[in-house]
Amino acid sequence: MQILHDLLVEVQEGRILDVRVGLFWTAVVAEVGGAVRCGLASTLYGGHTDAEPPIPQAGHLLELPARELASMALVGRPPQTSIGLAAINALLPPYSEGAVELNAEALLSDLGRNRKVALVGHFPFVDRLRERVGELWVLELAPREGDLPASAAARVVPQADVLALTGTTLLNGTFEGLMRLRRPEAQVLVLGPTTPISPILFQHGVHYISGSVVEDVDAVVKGVSQAAGFRQIHRLGVSLVTLARPGAGL
Repeated sequence: MQILHDLLVEVQEGRILDVRVGLFWTAVVAEVGGAVRCGLASTLYGGHTDAEPPIPQAGHLLELPARELASMALVGRPPQTSIGLAAINALLPPYSEGAVELNAEALLSDLGRNRKVALVGHFPFVDRLRERVGELWVLELAPREGDLPASAAARVVPQADVLALTGTTLLNGTFEGLMRLRRPEAQVLVLGPTTPISPILFQHGVHYISGSVVEDVDAVVKGVSQAAGFRQIHRLGVSLVTLARPGAGL
């Protein structure tokens, strides 16, 4: 996807300090300009054989140049894509300094008041959000009760006033296709810890970015290694922030 190529142009030079591929989350720790940063991405899985291991460089990832590790986001094979996007998130300039402490649930509750919302990805706040917006469609690859299958996107996304995409759409290659389905006037939010906090997303039609900033790197990396879910990682040392496109307002 072009958006991944554009994000790679923005990554800074750095040194990879750690890579952890956990059950739910992947974390990459990098030193950039003397500062230690941690990027997160959802861990995706794919089939593999002994002849083609899921991560050919396993055991030697810290020896790779930072930009090469980040370029795994383009490989198109999980979990390499998860490592690559986590590396991108660790190496991007700290645009989060222009963000405000605001989580995606609060933002969607405001944007979706009396409006139709299409949410790609089932988030823990879905039941609460349904009570606060005009109409909510939740699209999921593995639908739960009340969700719609991902195949319904072509029917519901063009009806939405607000389109909210999980950052995982950047991992599984669905971001650009979903964006093509939206109404031109629809407001677009990309949310979740996988989401790169970068104005590059604004150049691709996004209005709001709701992502995560790792504050306590050691605690979060340990949690990732011990199969912590995001709620657990959040408590260990992650801030939820939102960055708005100029003129979009918060």
